[in-house]
Amino acid sequence: MKTFGLTLNLQEDAAKIASYRSQHRAVWPEVTDRLRACGVQEMRIFLRGTRMFMYLVTDDAFDPAVDFARINEDPASARWNALMAELQARSPEANPDEWWAPMELVFDLNWPQHQSR
Repeated sequence: MKTFGLTLNLQEDAAKIASYRSQHRAVWPEVTDRLRACGVQEMRIFLRGTRMFMYLVTDDAFDPAVDFARINEDPASARWNALMAELQARSPEANPDEWWAPMELVFDLNWPQHQSR
């Protein structure tokens, strides 16, 4: 099992933010099926203002560089991601080749207490 934290912004537009929320309450089943087929076991997206944080749990073989692209090989998933991209904005700290920018894990409640600092 692998875990990932990623960040992205929504465009600063109340209607687009509302659309993003409502679309995710009725996500297309083909999209969730494809995510699972590519190794995503859990996905949670949190929102505050325009800032989003996505938490992923994947199988051990999941490679973001390969598997995120593989998700879009499915036509329904590609349409969904294109639709969502119209509502999103790259976060300022993202590299030019990143959309969802990976975040560094700096704390895990389950880490041993004696882990070096």
